[in-house]
Amino acid sequence: MAEAVARPVGVSIVAVLALISGVVDIINGVLVLLGGEDAEAGLGGSGGVLAHSIGSMVLGLVVVVLALGLWTGWGLARMIVTVLQALSLIHSLFLAVAYLGNPVGEWASVLLSAVVLILLWTRPASSYFRSSQAAAH
Repeated sequence: MAEAVARPVGVSIVAVLALISGVVDIINGVLVLLGGEDAEAGLGGSGGVLAHSIGSMVLGLVVVVLALGLWTGWGLARMIVTVLQALSLIHSLFLAVAYLGNPVGEWASVLLSAVVLILLWTRPASSYFRSSQAAAH
């Protein structure tokens, strides 16, 4: 039987940031839904408000589940977050290069995605996810 490995600080940081992000998305969805006429004007009417609100809350819930999965060492959560961060990195890199005017936000997104990917795939993180998977069986 595999020995349990402590959760690395990097994985904890990514999980907590993901949890915060998910909760913010859920709160944002609720606030837009309750926003009234101001939200309707900016989102193309009540249908747009409803779609945006539900989408934001569902996305937030998915992110919360992934954050909890990272926290508990669920390998599938790490794979899903890896794919999403890699896509985000490619997208932001493309936008930063395509629009050379002032892409500071895009370069920040590239850096953040790269840091998340590195933190999730360090040797201690891999040991943690491997041991969590072995303990589950």
